[in-house]
Amino acid sequence: MIPFNKPYKSQNEEQYILQALRSGRLSGNNAFFKQVAAHLKQKHSLDNTFLVPSGTSALEMGAWLAGLKPGDEVIMPSYTFSSTANAVVLTGAKPVFCEIDPVTMNADPKHMEALINENTRMLLPIDYAGIPCKIDLIERIAKKSDLCVMVDAAQSYGSYYQGKACGSFGDLSTFSFHETKNISCGEGGALIINREDWIERAHFMQEKGTDRRLVLYGQKTKYHWVDIGSSYLLSDILAALLFSQLECEDIILGLRRQVTDAYTELYQPYVDMGLISVTPYDKYDTVNSHAFWVIFDTEKNKEDFILRLKDKDVYAYIGYMALHSSPMGIKLGNQPQDLPITQDLASRIVRLPLYADLANDGLDYCLESMQAVMKSIYGE
Repeated sequence: MIPFNKPYKSQNEEQYILQALRSGRLSGNNAFFKQVAAHLKQKHSLDNTFLVPSGTSALEMGAWLAGLKPGDEVIMPSYTFSSTANAVVLTGAKPVFCEIDPVTMNADPKHMEALINENTRMLLPIDYAGIPCKIDLIERIAKKSDLCVMVDAAQSYGSYYQGKACGSFGDLSTFSFHETKNISCGEGGALIINREDWIERAHFMQEKGTDRRLVLYGQKTKYHWVDIGSSYLLSDILAALLFSQLECEDIILGLRRQVTDAYTELYQPYVDMGLISVTPYDKYDTVNSHAFWVIFDTEKNKEDFILRLKDKDVYAYIGYMALHSSPMGIKLGNQPQDLPITQDLASRIVRLPLYADLANDGLDYCLESMQAVMKSIYGE
């Protein structure tokens, strides 16, 4: 069987987890958090890292930190996971959905700009499948209207755009280290804060809205409740697992790249015939091979592809269900016809099985099965 996803088992994870357990300091911001933060800074020049329980938590903490409130509007693509929108809704602000670029499946900057009004407070693009959004254009648009930018980089740890690591863009960037991501600790995430004037408040928010950190650093003798906040802390046990994965990130990304290269070669003839489109990895120097998608010419061919692969014990998966046409999206005043490009592409996209170990075990069978299914759909 070829599953859709399989977490990578790193060499030192059991040793580090035991080390964290035996330390007796299991809560957040302890020894392994420091090693993770140092790694991100040294490897990708990412500073001011806040490890949190999930990518969802990172988005929520970022939304509160940015000061979103009822009456504010946040422009984001409809083609994203519910966490992106929920982080906004929880503050009382309103998500406003924009169209996507059919090549990258990321937010269309021109449509983002067209949606800006006097209530707009933030632009919230995503890096779908590890492909960086056009953040240079988005930041330029935001600057003209004095807007905050938070990048949902849940899938793009290890990708680069114009020579800079994903995570270093926007006022805020968020990562996910969920089981389905390249680098995983089961459940976990990070908020990267790229504004010095927001850092102290972020520490207060991460510590349940208290200034406890100042007591720990000897600057106060008592801590107080000073702000809103929550338990936005990742246990050091999970930080230990995360650090063991980060030590292997070049190996993990290299193996995943072998899979995406093989997929690119297999599907290129169908791309050349105009029957499908695929992830545009050839347009980027450094991307993390998080996902490989195929957009079929018809929804029926997409469904046939998934079902026929499943008969061969190869498990592909649909992409996101567009948020604007979901029950919650409609409750917020949207209609399916509002974003025809997003609605159409979301109905025809498939994500292929992709995990590091597939490069060493099962890739040939996976490719043979996909080739047979493609021939059964489109002919020789």
